Amino acid sequence: MPTSTLYYIRHGETEWNAAGRFQGTQDIPLNDKGRGQAADAGRVLADLIRRNSHDHTLLPYISSPLGRARETMELVRGALTLPAAGYSLDPRLREIGYGQWEGMTLPQMEQHDAATFASRKADVWNVAAPGGESYASVTARMRDWFEQLAGDTVVVAHGGTMRALMVALGVKTPAEASGIPIGQGVVYVFSGGAVAKYG
Repeated sequence: MPTSTLYYIRHGETEWNAAGRFQGTQDIPLNDKGRGQAADAGRVLADLIRRNSHDHTLLPYISSPLGRARETMELVRGALTLPAAGYSLDPRLREIGYGQWEGMTLPQMEQHDAATFASRKADVWNVAAPGGESYASVTARMRDWFEQLAGDTVVVAHGGTMRALMVALGVKTPAEASGIPIGQGVVYVFSGGAVAKYG
């Protein structure tokens, strides 16, 4: 795998995040708090880029195609005084699909399909939601995405894809990654086989 430094930002908060509803592939916009978090992440990123002696105008910027990630990316770029539109999209960065459970809370998921809920609780990495994806399959697409990076990169995506990337890069085990809360308004830096959180 390449030894690129990856600046990873999870999108800001949405109303579904605040309500504990699983979004998956649904296009839920940022709320006011989420827009503030995106701007905060941009300021943290600007400081990290300066410290690492990178030229922020030359780095590639890549986002998940989902609207909450794109809006976060545009606010991040605004904090760097870059044009909003100067980034690319990659469908491999989309959030893990929760299928029939998208829009539900955990208690609603259990009520909808208690057997699958119990199986997934016992093996969250390999058991998919009904009609959804497993973390194992998301890990494969995140590994494929990372292996094609040409160098140091800024990415905005999701909590699920972040967990999958940590496993794809050998930073965390599936058991470790599945229980890690992924922050909003912060920047994660993948470098040298490790990940660090800033902000």
